[in-house]
Amino acid sequence: MAIDKVVELLAPLGADLLAVQHTRALPPFSPQVLSFLGDLSDLLRSDSRVRLLPDLYAFGFWCRRTSIEAMGRSYADNHSRLGRGVIFHVGPANVPVNFAYSLAAGLLAGNANLVRVPSADFPQVAIIAQTLDTLLKKPEHRELSDHIRLVRYDRNSHEATAKFSEICDVRVIWGGDDTIDVIRRHKLNARAFDITFADRYSVCIIDAENYLQTTKYSSLAQAFYNDTYLFDQKACTAPHLVLWLGKTDVVNRAQNVFWESLQAYVEEKYTLDAQSAVTKLSAALRYAASHEGTRILPSRDNLITRVTHPELEAGIENWHSNCGFFVECHLSRIEEVLPIITRKYQTLSYIGLSGDCLRQLLIKARSLGVDRIVPVGRTLEFSLEWDGYDLIRTMSRLIYRA
Repeated sequence: MAIDKVVELLAPLGADLLAVQHTRALPPFSPQVLSFLGDLSDLLRSDSRVRLLPDLYAFGFWCRRTSIEAMGRSYADNHSRLGRGVIFHVGPANVPVNFAYSLAAGLLAGNANLVRVPSADFPQVAIIAQTLDTLLKKPEHRELSDHIRLVRYDRNSHEATAKFSEICDVRVIWGGDDTIDVIRRHKLNARAFDITFADRYSVCIIDAENYLQTTKYSSLAQAFYNDTYLFDQKACTAPHLVLWLGKTDVVNRAQNVFWESLQAYVEEKYTLDAQSAVTKLSAALRYAASHEGTRILPSRDNLITRVTHPELEAGIENWHSNCGFFVECHLSRIEEVLPIITRKYQTLSYIGLSGDCLRQLLIKARSLGVDRIVPVGRTLEFSLEWDGYDLIRTMSRLIYRA
């Protein structure tokens, strides 16, 4: 079956689906792309619909021209680089705007981009597709019209994935281990390679004494809420494990203040559906039944489900749920976290600690895990350095001169 029978082209409408394979590479942070992303940002942020969608507004803010230009200044070797050719992006099914960041990174690296968006009917996807279509038909942006193909098709339509894999130079797979396994069954050409974003796990560490001294309890509760509840902890960046550093009595006081502050914010902003409530309570019961010394802490409405564990142990990342489910442990020394960190750990967020000191701790320990260290409230912020990849340098090629 011809792939145009199974693939819905969302942007630019009416274009030749496979024309991307004939495009010429651009240098990273080319003027054409900077102008295009800047106009995309302006259109999105001026759209009244977008103001009701915080994740989409955040993307529009991220790709402001001044912001993109600032990112480009950290790439001093741009004059010796070109994009690799065609990037085939497979976006995650459960995060509606992720594909847009992936597309922007592919463009900034100088490539043509085939982007598979989520199958679900997200309004964010429709708005981005409409805006891209509008921009690509403007005379000033027609040069980029064959650098973007936004497509939607059933994940079981293997002929489309096979064809896009055949013509791409880099395949970027978001969405977890199962998705990666399925996509990798389709062959790449000999020089192509995959960039994969597997299932990951994230952790938050809070220095109890420093937290109590800040007194910024409401703002930190809001920041933690944004990290966790905005996507029901389904993003890999969302912490599920909360580690408290300090003396026992200080930790106890800090926990009471922290969770009460969060409770007040969650009650105001969040609605927990019945199925999610049952799911996370079941997870807590299973965890407590299989781990000696574990306690499920009382909760007046199940908006926050807390499970305390007497000590850190290997494999603790395998016990998690969503919609406000947290496992807690107490640390006497920050070094106690090191033995449990494996390749599965992605983001380490923190309160009352130094990000530089945490990075040095991981480097000194030659840790296999944790690729991002950010303050609480910034786990969802997209960066061109993600999961240990420098996306611009990985998706472009260096033309070496002796």
